Amino acid sequence: MPTIEQFIENFLIAVDFQVPVDITPETLLSDLPEWDSLAALGIIVMFDVDYNKTIVGDDLKNCATVSDLYKLLG
Repeated sequence: MPTIEQFIENFLIAVDFQVPVDITPETLLSDLPEWDSLAALGIIVMFDVDYNKTIVGDDLKNCATVSDLYKLLG
C-alpha cells in the first residue's frame, strides 16, 4: 500500500488542478476549486489503474477528506 504522501501525489496528477493547490490528508474535497464530476472520474480511474481497486461514485460521496479517499485503499 502506498504512503499517504504517495497517494496525494497521484491524487494531484489524477485531478490535474489548473492552479496549484496544497493538499494534506485533512483537506476537504469540497474545498478544492476543481472538485467536480470530472475530478471524481479521474479518481475512479486512478484507483482502477494505479491500485487495481474498483470504486464507484457512492464511495466518493461518502468521502469528505483526502484521507477518507486514502482509506478506500485498505
